Amino acid sequence: MKLLYFAWVRQKIGRSEEDIPLPANISTVGALMDMLVKRGPEYAAAFNDVSRLRTAVNQIHGGFDATITDSDEIAFFPPVTGG
Repeated sequence: MKLLYFAWVRQKIGRSEEDIPLPANISTVGALMDMLVKRGPEYAAAFNDVSRLRTAVNQIHGGFDATITDSDEIAFFPPVTGG
């Protein structure tokens, strides 16, 4: 699965994207985020406050309960405001 990180999420993690295999016990974006937090302090810093994050699966905005598969592209980004 391809993970994409944007804005300050990318800055905290130190990369804009990565490919990882989806563990068998992970089936939602929220569960994936719980797993990512355990990958190290940079991930914990990026995912410690989910109220500051938005996500998209295959370029479709969705919630943390969105179902994911190993062939998906999951993006994480802060809320965007216009002006």
